[in-house]
Amino acid sequence: MSADSLGGYQSAYSQAPDSVGLAVLDTDTRYVFADPAYCRIAGEECEGLAGSPVSWGARPRVGSTLLLTRVLADGASRTHVTPSSRCTWHRLTIHGEVVGVVGVIVETAPTSAGELQAAPSYLSLAETGEGIGTTLDTETTCLEVVSYLSPGVADAAAVDLLPSSPLTTGDVGREDLHGVYRAAVSGREELLGHSSGDAVPLSVRAMRTGRPVLDERRLAMPLIADNRAIGAVLVARTHGRFTQEDVRSVQAVSARAAIAIEHARQFEQAQRTAFKLQRALLTDPGLPHPNIELATRYLPSGSGSLVGGDWFETVRLHFGRTLLVMGDVMGHGVEAAVDMNSYRSTLREVAANDLPPHRVLRQLDNAISEAATRRPATCLLVRVDPARGMGSFASAGHLPPALFRRDGVAELIDVPVGPPLGTGLGGYEIVSRGLQQGDTLLLFTDGLVERRREDIDASLARLAQVHAGPGSTVDELLDIVLDELDAEHAEDDVAVMAARIRRRPVVEHH
Repeated sequence: MSADSLGGYQSAYSQAPDSVGLAVLDTDTRYVFADPAYCRIAGEECEGLAGSPVSWGARPRVGSTLLLTRVLADGASRTHVTPSSRCTWHRLTIHGEVVGVVGVIVETAPTSAGELQAAPSYLSLAETGEGIGTTLDTETTCLEVVSYLSPGVADAAAVDLLPSSPLTTGDVGREDLHGVYRAAVSGREELLGHSSGDAVPLSVRAMRTGRPVLDERRLAMPLIADNRAIGAVLVARTHGRFTQEDVRSVQAVSARAAIAIEHARQFEQAQRTAFKLQRALLTDPGLPHPNIELATRYLPSGSGSLVGGDWFETVRLHFGRTLLVMGDVMGHGVEAAVDMNSYRSTLREVAANDLPPHRVLRQLDNAISEAATRRPATCLLVRVDPARGMGSFASAGHLPPALFRRDGVAELIDVPVGPPLGTGLGGYEIVSRGLQQGDTLLLFTDGLVERRREDIDASLARLAQVHAGPGSTVDELLDIVLDELDAEHAEDDVAVMAARIRRRPVVEHH
């Protein structure tokens, strides 16, 4: 990646005020570009900065190696906050390839001298604040909070949360006590006390009042997001009382934690809603003819993308034949899911004419390309004819299928690849090959095999090396493939379909 390729980013911030700066790092977290405002706020020397690593020891800090590594890995943006700045890092991709990160730093009002003297512990915690809220995961955030506080400020720390919607401060009553749960704990938990031993648990009292609550050697700090209580941070010591400085330190951590937890909960709710939408759109495929056994799986990725465009379908044709379909609309988001549903509906209409697979793709391409708002998509069609022991294949920019023989050995089927659907280019070809009873075809989207920084041929070779074992059912075969390729940690959504020609029953004659 060169600075010349970043002209759009640079020009976008050319009119930004001096309090906003921009920097671009490569995948090794070395500077590619940084404007003067960024250098001033981050304390970097502009001259000769390109190619040099980030000065993590500088003040104010702009993050950490761990923070940037996580941004590169999962694509989730993260923010590092100091008393005088706020730097947010976003993953940068060019033509689908991850090439680095973009950082936008904003200078904030400095803390007054009086506040600096009053809360040195607060500053110490704030300077390393990237340790809290590094992911959009509630459990991880709570663990980060307690790890921050114990050992350190206290001998034990816990985060207690309300499981339902946040309650307005002052509305947490006795009927809500059983709903509070301990999300994370660190250190000697017996020092914290338990709900069963308190008439009103300390954490609930903090939620109810919206204020810190001190009790002997325990301190509870409410977690307030948008003026609503979502939980409390609880800390305890073996000896000594908490000072006002300690209270301010815990308060600073709790304020940051409340925002991070609320964002994580909102994201998790959006993920659940998106997954329900995806499942509603990606209904079970139509039933194939009885001469084919079928199994499917759909695994949404954990990369933060809400909804994908992966889909599969089967269409019954005449004379006991079945059309297998695997498609992938480019991009993510609700728009991709809606386009996916449109592709699927159009496919059913076209396939009803019982055309050869390459002609089905041609008509799909024409129909979709006329709708300028539709996103391009890849698609693989396989017409299976069990009676003739034949499979006919056609591809629109999609990865080839795999064939698992009865002995469990796999091979990739060479299918001519035409342009993706929606381009209007056409030019699809058909190829046929024989299929035996007990053979299993595996159709999949690229999330199953593709891995960052790995050539696609190497990715496909890993799939071809999977051995399912003789006698595996289609469901067992899918489980083996998904496990061998670690699909649970795939960087993109994964959709797979296994279809096997049923063995004809043996009829004994007497």
